[in-house]
Amino acid sequence: MIRTIARRVASLVGAGVLLGGLVACSQAAVDPGGGSPSPAPSSVSASATPTPTPSAAYKPASAEGPAENVPVPVMPEEAKLESKEGLEAFARYWYEAANYGYETGDVSLVKAISGPECQTCQKYYDVVLKGFIDGDWMAKSQIDVQDAYSDFILTPENRYQALVQLEQDDMEYYGAEGHLGTTERRTQPSVQLVEATYSDGEWIAVNIATIKAG
Repeated sequence: MIRTIARRVASLVGAGVLLGGLVACSQAAVDPGGGSPSPAPSSVSASATPTPTPSAAYKPASAEGPAENVPVPVMPEEAKLESKEGLEAFARYWYEAANYGYETGDVSLVKAISGPECQTCQKYYDVVLKGFIDGDWMAKSQIDVQDAYSDFILTPENRYQALVQLEQDDMEYYGAEGHLGTTERRTQPSVQLVEATYSDGEWIAVNIATIKAG
């Protein structure tokens, strides 16, 4: 399905038609990290492999409190390449960075890979910052990226495009007084267009728009 939509997008690009319909993004839970530490041996030989220092246990957000010890997503090396596969990997990472912001209130990862002209990014910042104001927090808001695909064709605006198929969970808001509200999300997959430019060895998202709403 996403490749059929990609062909339609490519035909519009060839005609010089810009795609619009900006929407705010939603959040995904970051994969839990850490785990129970392995017991240290009573005696270690000089050639033994050192036991890694265990990280603090990840705890997702809930009605009881915000997420704790959220692992910071790391951009894969492939996402730094100027190629079809690089753009697809970058698009996936963009949502991982957005997920981190929804769990922590920290939008710096998304800002680092997004341009100021990205209106959907600006909406995302606003949603997250309001969700974490005065000690409040957000829960759930999960994005599940199911597929990312690009024809890797340069548009007349000197942008490359990738299509991302995703599902998203409801967005829940909490504070000291309890549940503050819920933004309900549809479970049917949606398709979003990620437009990015490449310069100085890195991709920058300049536009995110909905092609097919769930």
